[in-house]
Amino acid sequence: MILPVTREGGSGLSTNKKVIEISGFKEQFTKTMGKRTAFPPVFWVANSVEVLERFAYYGIYMGFGIYMEYLGYSKAQLGVVQSIFLLFSYVVPLFSGTLADKYGFKKVLIISYLAYLPSILLLILTKSFSGIALTMLSIGLAAGIFKPLISGTIRAVTDKTNKTLGFGIFYAMVNFGASLGPVIAGKLRAISWNYAFMAAAICIVVMLLITIFFYKEPEREEQHASLGDKMKEIWEALSDVKFSVFLIILGVFFWLPFWAFFNLLALYIDTNLDTAVLYQNLKGIFGETILSLFSKTDEQGVHRVLGETISHTGYIIFIFQVFVSRISERFQAIPTFLTGLLIITVGFVVLGLAGTGPVALVFLGVFFFAIGEMVSSPRIQEYITWIAPKEKAGMYMGSNFLAVGLGGALSGVTYTSLYGYYADLGHVHYTWYALAAHQVVGVLLIWFYMKWIGEFKELDK
Repeated sequence: MILPVTREGGSGLSTNKKVIEISGFKEQFTKTMGKRTAFPPVFWVANSVEVLERFAYYGIYMGFGIYMEYLGYSKAQLGVVQSIFLLFSYVVPLFSGTLADKYGFKKVLIISYLAYLPSILLLILTKSFSGIALTMLSIGLAAGIFKPLISGTIRAVTDKTNKTLGFGIFYAMVNFGASLGPVIAGKLRAISWNYAFMAAAICIVVMLLITIFFYKEPEREEQHASLGDKMKEIWEALSDVKFSVFLIILGVFFWLPFWAFFNLLALYIDTNLDTAVLYQNLKGIFGETILSLFSKTDEQGVHRVLGETISHTGYIIFIFQVFVSRISERFQAIPTFLTGLLIITVGFVVLGLAGTGPVALVFLGVFFFAIGEMVSSPRIQEYITWIAPKEKAGMYMGSNFLAVGLGGALSGVTYTSLYGYYADLGHVHYTWYALAAHQVVGVLLIWFYMKWIGEFKELDK
């Protein structure tokens, strides 16, 4: 049978079918939108606070290696500070969430600000190594207290009709703040480091005022678990030897090189790459006006890109995460995760090549790392959630914080120190090749572990 041809070249039957499908989709979409619960005001308050906190946190953290270099401290000393900072940032949330459930999110949020503010201000006053180390420990503690509270708020005020959109907005706000913080702080530190720290402190003050006057405690089921109960829960999860070994492997072979990237890249760009050439590379794309946000003019009048303004992945994730997630969700968790690690490996190699070849390769290296991060990080965390019985999902995800903290705690004392060693030899780019090799070993080890021990069974519900 010959079907009539439409103006677009397709069949009339096909077109009619599409019209019906589109109409049906619009009807379903309208129904869904009509049923979606509206977000309460505290949802938007919490997201506003999240933007400001990520601005302050990453505004300090991304440029901290450059700051320690400016003060004349060794890479080994920098590594110690980074390890302490990341350890507290990711282990403290195991306990602060329990305290928030017991005493209220608003009270614990205010406690985190009261720990944050004086610690940031101390960075203006203290220049000794011990003072800086203790100050960053305090900032890590404050960040760790804060970390689970906003996501907990989002969880408490969303339901099945709006949770996907709610957490999507939350994740976008995280990356928006994490992208904006290093740009503004980088521009300010080009004038004075104290200005960058003051900007972070001002953010904390604004967060405090917003929380006091606008944050309303979300309604949720009352929790009676104590810290002792929380420790028992974690111990119960870790008593599964297969799961514990898996967490150690993740900590050493995923989170360690992951954090090494963020520990080192801003310093690598700022001190080891020709940032004047990077400025010229970007000038033709963005123009001088926009590029002025990402650059400074040195004593000789040469325009140079600021390392911390281009060394993060937040803006790439902000743009591509939904697209990458839609593709990766079609495949099994562990093969997808390992694919993400291999993409990260390519990113490390390209970053190393930027040290001896065209410096513009650094942008490609960051892009590959960001894609690998988007593929691997959400998927492995989702995997851990779904291998746990539903009533123990929080326990397993809490244990996952230990893997993140383990990798962070080891990242500074290993790779930042190695970076210093290779810098002394004049081959600092070797650090990225070492990270690539580390990541390949991790892929092989995880693959063999799953083949030998067997994959964890993901539950259906």
